[in-house]
Amino acid sequence: MHADTNTLNIEQARFNMVEQQIRPWDVLDPQVLKLLSVVKREHFVPQTHRALAFADVAIPMSDVADQVMLHPRIQARMLQDLAVKPTDSVLDVGTGSGYMAALLGAMGREVLSIDIDPVLAARAQNALLDAGLGNVRVQVADASKDMVAQGLFETGGPFDVICLSGSMTQVPAHLLAALAVGGRMLAVLGTEPVMRATRITRISASELKHEPLWDTAVPALRGFPKAERFSF
Repeated sequence: MHADTNTLNIEQARFNMVEQQIRPWDVLDPQVLKLLSVVKREHFVPQTHRALAFADVAIPMSDVADQVMLHPRIQARMLQDLAVKPTDSVLDVGTGSGYMAALLGAMGREVLSIDIDPVLAARAQNALLDAGLGNVRVQVADASKDMVAQGLFETGGPFDVICLSGSMTQVPAHLLAALAVGGRMLAVLGTEPVMRATRITRISASELKHEPLWDTAVPALRGFPKAERFSF
């Protein structure tokens, strides 16, 4: 009885997350909403913060300083705006908990997820394997540096979809170059308190389209240059 009650409580919390946090943020894509029930968010949350799995908060990644699991509504909106197709090859930058990589893997053909932190990468890979997502591979790498030099393109770049799970002041040229023609990238650009989620679409080999979509504020991706602060 206790186990059944606990399961009901978890499913009610998941339902509330979708209806009270995610739908009001204009996430209405039926496939995305269904995935939020299928891919178990609580399995990717650090054990010490499991009670916060469905809360409208950024969840600390335990002992890894300054790293968080983004709000559910932000991850869902990013997923919707990327419009991932079953044939898409995906690059996920900033693996973190592995939850975003899991959602991308459930929608796309294959996902290469990279994180600068080996502890997070190992943890996330285990969680993804436990979830049965064999099409998602996690690799330790620094996305702020040239990815060809790090051997990442040996796994199938350029990519149809690139998801940047953290903010930066501007997208470096080597990440833009990794986007295939027709491909979409979601980047959170700017500095606090003003950041904007921006979709970048490669129209041709030489043309990119930038679409500012919505305002938010998320932690910076590790390894990328920090914005200079002015003092008076």
